[in-house]
Amino acid sequence: MKLYCLSSEPTKPCLVLTFKGITIMLDCSLNMQSILNFMPIPMVPSGKFNALPNWLPRDTHHNHYHSQNPYQQYHSQEWKIEGELKECCGRVFVDSIPEFSPPLEKIIDFSEIDVILVSNYTCMMALPFITEATGFKGIVYATEPTLQIGRFFMEELVQYIEQTPRTTLAKYWKEMLHILPSPLADAVKPKSWKQLYSMNAVNSALSNIQLVGYDQKLDIYGALTVTPISSGYCLGSSNWLISCEHEKVAYVSGSSTLTTHPRPMEQTTLKHSDVLILTGLTQTPTANPDTMLGELCMAVAMTLRSSGCVLIPCYPSGVVYDLFECLSTHLDKIGLTQIPLFFVSPVAESSLAYSNILAEWLSTNKQNKVYLPEEPFPHGFLVKNARLKHFTSIWQGGFSTEYRQPCVVFCGHPSLRFGDAVHFVQLWGNNPQHTIIFTEPDFPYLEALAPYQPLAMKAVHCPIDTSLNFTQANKLIRDLKPDNLVIPECYTQPPYTAPHRLDLIIEPVAPEKPLITFRRGEVTKLPLKRSKSRIFIEPKLASSIIPSQIRPGLSLASITGELEIKDNVYTIKSIEPQQQLIGRGKRKIQDASSSVDTKDSKDGENLKEKDLRHEYGNIDIQELLHKFHQEGIHGFKVTNNTPTSTSIHLQDEDTLVHISENSTHIFCNGNQSLRKKLRLIVMQCLKHF
Repeated sequence: MKLYCLSSEPTKPCLVLTFKGITIMLDCSLNMQSILNFMPIPMVPSGKFNALPNWLPRDTHHNHYHSQNPYQQYHSQEWKIEGELKECCGRVFVDSIPEFSPPLEKIIDFSEIDVILVSNYTCMMALPFITEATGFKGIVYATEPTLQIGRFFMEELVQYIEQTPRTTLAKYWKEMLHILPSPLADAVKPKSWKQLYSMNAVNSALSNIQLVGYDQKLDIYGALTVTPISSGYCLGSSNWLISCEHEKVAYVSGSSTLTTHPRPMEQTTLKHSDVLILTGLTQTPTANPDTMLGELCMAVAMTLRSSGCVLIPCYPSGVVYDLFECLSTHLDKIGLTQIPLFFVSPVAESSLAYSNILAEWLSTNKQNKVYLPEEPFPHGFLVKNARLKHFTSIWQGGFSTEYRQPCVVFCGHPSLRFGDAVHFVQLWGNNPQHTIIFTEPDFPYLEALAPYQPLAMKAVHCPIDTSLNFTQANKLIRDLKPDNLVIPECYTQPPYTAPHRLDLIIEPVAPEKPLITFRRGEVTKLPLKRSKSRIFIEPKLASSIIPSQIRPGLSLASITGELEIKDNVYTIKSIEPQQQLIGRGKRKIQDASSSVDTKDSKDGENLKEKDLRHEYGNIDIQELLHKFHQEGIHGFKVTNNTPTSTSIHLQDEDTLVHISENSTHIFCNGNQSLRKKLRLIVMQCLKHF
């Protein structure tokens, strides 16, 4: 079993697990940290942004170039990046279409992925990068809320980018990272960054999704069973159980034990797994969500009482539902019922309507309201009473009529690089009466505000992240009792914001079982090997078995039959003495207690009982090479010889013979006559009876 890590952020995971010949992608999150390096794209031209000076390297950087004419080379590079970079208050930004950092492509072939398991709607934003134009032919499993709300997220993102098109694309700055100031100089592989996908790509990617329900067992090509289990983080969020007859792997990502609007986390099914892969813990380990919510309500109240407006950059679903409920209740208590709440997003109406028809995915308290009947979320009541007003954009007809100050505006994007939030920061930024409150933890708020500086409006940081914190995660691990624990490498050290907090790390399962860690670009071998497999015996053959007792409680019997392997299901069937076999020949496999025949042919031949041969034992490589030579096969080369496997490359025939402890594979590009000849030689190297 191997684990490939394709992402750099544990809260935006993208992992690939290979087991029993199946390749499973665990989440396909999109790292959006890269867009903080770009200038905001306002919906109307901004005089302030246009007036920012272009950034060019100074002459003091000449010594970074090594050529016969460094001065000429330097000025050539300087000319290329002219107009690509702008400077604001000492920080340099790329003046171009924002680019995103998709999952790594080099260490895994996306066309080989059999299935993608999506934990929640925040972990599927890179799906079009995985499935489109890559040869992907697999299946994507996700719950209904994950699909629908994930669509809202993608649609909003695409519309934000497309409604403010840019004609220029900056690319030469990526060649000059070594002379750029931080944080641009620290950008991770910016040449791999990509522009956002189109809405056509979104629709095509989402068409691969097959909807599943909690605790539904899904068969993966007969080899594995995967089961989504409620994670308690958001609507439709899941942890995944990957199991077969004798092994069990649990994938826990984006989970929460707090009591909010989603269905609570289910833990029992995850217990006693062979491997527990844990990721997606809180991004704000030192911040308590309840405390942050209280501070947000107080900051909003203070601003409104001083006749100021409040801007809350947010996503179109998730925590924003809880903010509507808590904030409206708080304003009612302090006598500010008349203050309007505006929710501005291209998918605002769809998001509000959809959230109220998802009873089966909600907490028990929310579910009970459906049967009263009441809408589970109060924002339905707020909309009916015109307390909460939603619009697709600030340019939508009716917004200017309804808009009045003071007010509270919820809109995207939390990065402040595109969307209606850009307009409101520009509109209110010079007035200290107004306040912007950051609740989404995905983007450092000071970096989000950097291109708008100097800014007079107040900025309040109240990150609300309901994911598991380290204390909750360590308790969960003790309760689940996994044999092996696999975590991101960064979870073994305190966060850089609190280096003295040694309690903000993940502890080993037991002293004798060290943590297994992974990081971006690494392939980790997990300590789980297949030791057993299940095989079915045809009833007719099973009835003929006569066990011999070896000792009390232990009986053995030999079996002669035909092994059928179909969809990774092993079945031993009876062999009739005069059975006509259609295939390319016969191959027999024998171990200490049983012998089995397998079909592998096109040419028919009659099998008689006296003709049965059972091969067994190990292949002597030197003997095999000698027989190759005797049969006129030359030009072979042993390319890989280890204690457990050997690869022989037949250069003249462009064929590879791979021999391991339990199997032999011949790769001959469809040359069946050569394959039969090689198979016969291999069989001659085995003992038989």
